[in-house]
Amino acid sequence: MSQSTIKVDVKAFLSRHVRGVDVKDSDDIFTMGLVNSMFAMQLVEFIEKRFEVEIGPDDLEMDNFRSIDAIAALVERKSSGDGPRANAEGA
Repeated sequence: MSQSTIKVDVKAFLSRHVRGVDVKDSDDIFTMGLVNSMFAMQLVEFIEKRFEVEIGPDDLEMDNFRSIDAIAALVERKSSGDGPRANAEGA
């Protein structure tokens, strides 16, 4: 899946939850005040289900979720085999 497709899907998810705010790919969604702890968990759950990746404890760093760009990069890394699901399938 391309980064542009990932970004479109993440942006659509964000727009459903933060109506009326135009979020650019590089915007810091934490400093914009768009994410609280409950929404952060919803975001992680969305990412895992939509992109079929597993977000492990080591991935739960703010920098991985700070922007749409960062989220897309995380999903791309996890999809390319850097994750437990990919490792389990390859075993």
